[in-house]
Amino acid sequence: MSDEFDDETDLPFETSPAAQPVSELVGDEVERVAPGATLREVCAVLSDRGVGIVGIGDEGGHLDGVVSERDIIAALAAGADPDAVTAGDVEVEHIYYVDPSTTLEEVAAEMLSKWTRHLFVGEPDRLLGVVSMRDVLGAFAVSNELD
Repeated sequence: MSDEFDDETDLPFETSPAAQPVSELVGDEVERVAPGATLREVCAVLSDRGVGIVGIGDEGGHLDGVVSERDIIAALAAGADPDAVTAGDVEVEHIYYVDPSTTLEEVAAEMLSKWTRHLFVGEPDRLLGVVSMRDVLGAFAVSNELD
């Protein structure tokens, strides 16, 4: 056995993903579109960026609302013209935020209680990013805790 570590405090930090702060999962900034972007344009952003939700508003500023894949599907199913209906027409104005120190266990519980697939990390004027249900599930799957 190697003496790679001098004492117990040098051991690699291993913790359950349930205790991991959500800030460790947040990567890129939240993708944003203008309220006047058509649904077709929003779809292009979602597809190009590989995300399931976009914010409505100016870069770096407060979000006015959000549009998710499901919002677009619902609008199209109701007969919306993707070249005439805008992000502002279908946006959801209530946005759920969590503190960057919130654990993944708490994030998962919040997603279930709010019946949402995305939570924004930070505060409305200090947005760190967004975390999806897939991000949370991936953290647990990688740790092999699903066995």
